[in-house]
Amino acid sequence: MQELLAPNGPATEPGDQTAGRYDGLIIDDLGYLQQSRDDMEVVFTLLAERYERGSVLMTSNLPFSKWEAIFKDAMMTAAAIDRLVHHSVIIELNIPSYRVEHAKQKQQAENQADGEGGAPV
Repeated sequence: MQELLAPNGPATEPGDQTAGRYDGLIIDDLGYLQQSRDDMEVVFTLLAERYERGSVLMTSNLPFSKWEAIFKDAMMTAAAIDRLVHHSVIIELNIPSYRVEHAKQKQQAENQADGEGGAPV
């Protein structure tokens, strides 16, 4: 977020001053971490600039109905969603989280290991 907030935008190579030069942009886990209103205005501006100019792949654990908590403003939320869903393919995955499942398996393995080599009775 800080690179996007910089006066010249994100620079990944000499002379590169904008994320607009890339064919695709991936934003993963939008809404996972709380951001300030200023940060989300930057994200909105980025989405608005890429609208109908470049591909955006975005993931979020939150349904659109909860995105006002991300963008902090009802009108900005509606405009961001409008730009994202126009010309888009939405894939909704209602499956268990791989990370949660992995963490449960790891915890079970640790609990079994603790139980096998425990103190004498």
